[in-house]
Amino acid sequence: MEEMEEELKCPVCGSFYREPIILPCSHNLCQACARNILVQTPESESPQSRRASGSGVSDYDYLDLDKMSLYSEADSGYGSYGGFASAPTTPCQKSPNGVRVFPPAMPPPPTHLSPALAPVPRNSCITCPQCHRSLILDDRGLRGFPKNRVLEGVIDRYQQSKAAALKCQLCEKAPKEATVMCEQCDVFYCDPCRLRCHPPRGPLAKHRLVPPAQGRVSRRLSPRKVSTCTDHELENHSMYCVQCKMPVCYQCLEEGKHSSHEVKALGAMWKLHKSQLSQALNGLSDRAKEAKEFLVQLRTMVQQIQENSVEFEACLVAQCDALIDALNRRKAQLLARVNKEHEHKLKVVRDQISHCTVKLRQTTGLMEYCLEVIKENDPSGFLQISDALIRRVHLTEDQWGKGTLTPRMTTDFDLSLDNSPLLQSIHQLDFVQVKASSPVPATPILQLEECCTHNNSATLSWKQPPLSTVAADGYILELDDGSGGQFREVYVGKETMCTVDGLHFNSTYNARVKAFNKTGVSPYSKTLVLQTSEDTDSEEQTLPFPVPSERLPLRRMSPFSSTLNLQPSFPGRSYFDFRSSPHQLSLHSSLQSLNAPGCNFETQSASYSQLVAWFAFDPGSAHSDIIFSNDNLTVTCSSYDDRVVLGKTGFSKGVHYWELTIDRYDNHPDPAFGVARIDVMKDMMLGKDDKAWAMYVDNNRSWFMHNNSHTNRTEGGITKGATIGVLLDLNRKTLTFFVNNEQQGPIAFENVEGLFFPAVSLNRNVQVTLHTGLPVPDFYSSRASIA
Repeated sequence: MEEMEEELKCPVCGSFYREPIILPCSHNLCQACARNILVQTPESESPQSRRASGSGVSDYDYLDLDKMSLYSEADSGYGSYGGFASAPTTPCQKSPNGVRVFPPAMPPPPTHLSPALAPVPRNSCITCPQCHRSLILDDRGLRGFPKNRVLEGVIDRYQQSKAAALKCQLCEKAPKEATVMCEQCDVFYCDPCRLRCHPPRGPLAKHRLVPPAQGRVSRRLSPRKVSTCTDHELENHSMYCVQCKMPVCYQCLEEGKHSSHEVKALGAMWKLHKSQLSQALNGLSDRAKEAKEFLVQLRTMVQQIQENSVEFEACLVAQCDALIDALNRRKAQLLARVNKEHEHKLKVVRDQISHCTVKLRQTTGLMEYCLEVIKENDPSGFLQISDALIRRVHLTEDQWGKGTLTPRMTTDFDLSLDNSPLLQSIHQLDFVQVKASSPVPATPILQLEECCTHNNSATLSWKQPPLSTVAADGYILELDDGSGGQFREVYVGKETMCTVDGLHFNSTYNARVKAFNKTGVSPYSKTLVLQTSEDTDSEEQTLPFPVPSERLPLRRMSPFSSTLNLQPSFPGRSYFDFRSSPHQLSLHSSLQSLNAPGCNFETQSASYSQLVAWFAFDPGSAHSDIIFSNDNLTVTCSSYDDRVVLGKTGFSKGVHYWELTIDRYDNHPDPAFGVARIDVMKDMMLGKDDKAWAMYVDNNRSWFMHNNSHTNRTEGGITKGATIGVLLDLNRKTLTFFVNNEQQGPIAFENVEGLFFPAVSLNRNVQVTLHTGLPVPDFYSSRASIA
């Protein structure tokens, strides 16, 4: 109701309408406000002069807009009436509602009459403040305009709904809150005033007292004053003139004012126009609903813009940081080369200094020795050594020959760094292409009439909204794990229908879908709750593998008929591959997190359930010494120490069986097989910590090991070509091992629960190959069925 308030306010005074009148242009004005904006026109423009000249055809003559320049083209805020010698130029004003109105050219004469009865200046003109259409009043003045009783009633109801608690109408000073209302007296009373002024005796005892709220309602429902004819004030409206589009009384018809017009009953036209207004409101309501949805979309866009801005800024910072890191690495490399050149130069110069120093010391010693020899006075002794000394002096002098006293290395660095191409590239660094601004798709609508469940399968269908103009490149369907956990993607593609098999029986799943295109992703649809079948013993729910494709009559399409690989995106995305043939329908799953509690893919056989899953070893979590081959199905090791490798798929429910064949077995090593947590130690034998449950075996015997505790030594080992079977029964919480299709020892471990991954530990003397998607051994199936 608050949004309607502007419709109930006068464009002149800005307050709620008081005695509103209807102008011929269908707009409303307070009667007092209409009188305030009257303008007197020249005599030549009066209706009487027009009738006298034969040009008048209506009681209300609109002025020629060419003669009345209300606003200039520049819209300066001032308007004037042109062509009138007696009409002064009057500046326009603005009402509280922001609508321009024209004050009267002269103040109205003082009068003690009501605005409706006060005389109107002759040749008065009134201009609608909303559409700016002007008309000249006739002799009736403002009384010639019909009163809008409907608008008065709407205002009364609105003000009553906005009013505070109803007050007593008989309290003299501060009115107290009313406690009752008398329907006959139409008065609200508080308790003291009711006892004083309305005692329950005499004639007042028959009056009906009701609570104030009920009295307010009865007031609203009480008949209002019937609208009377503007020409005949004592007559009520009884008919409706279709040409004039106004209600009339029977006296107007008798006078012949509407003799040639089509006249209909007032009640019939009232119902017809109400119906037309209701139909028009339906269309307007649809537009308003679309506008609200559009506002929600815009607010979502604001959030998406903020998120995209943060993401883009982070990406830009990362790219710039990568450039800076690359530059720093190159800087370090160049500095290393400079340091290398520096060390080389110093080494050459220092070697030359050392060599010259030694040679100079020898030369100086020879010179000093020769000088001392020259001082001797013994001729015969001198001549005995003089020839040898002369030869040594000449030889030493020759050693100081050309080039000896020349530096072997210059002090300048013969390196020059050309950074101009890099600087130019930095200056030219810019966004290659600005992504075109296009809207994201609209939110898809789930088609409930086409969504259904059958046994442990669910079929979902969706579509784009009818008024959507943005194309979607594809859709993303998400399901939770059946236990109220997180949503995970199960389908991405262009199709609008998808069947998901292998859900849990007697489980409740939540599904939702969103659309995407190159710009972004739409908001999620409403969440749909799906309940799978409760009865797991019926023949229709028995889906052993292989299963003929004709056994699935509810499969309207196969959205996974082509490989849908979402694994590389982020943990938790799935890979499904439904392969249809005349003989077999297989479900491949390498989803790690969808096998978390409550989200295994099961088939039912009588009362015994088994999960048939295909998986491989996981290079991402394995020890770095593990060597993979054969599409990650075959592993060995490069180290003599034991190293651990896990499977890609984790299990938390159901019965699972897989086998490993020994491809190579040298020097009698002790490989270990079993299950482990995701955080098991990878650099020691499986079972040495508390994160793994394993059987390790050599060529003669085997042991079970958990937390470095060895139990149940069992005779019988392995050789090349042997087969190790691992049976994880999470329904009974047991782990059992097989060697060459025979159970190895008793049940290895009991009370195992949680999330487990297939695991193997081996060294370079062993190579094994994994085989998955296998049925449980027959004797165990029959034993489990009996149990």
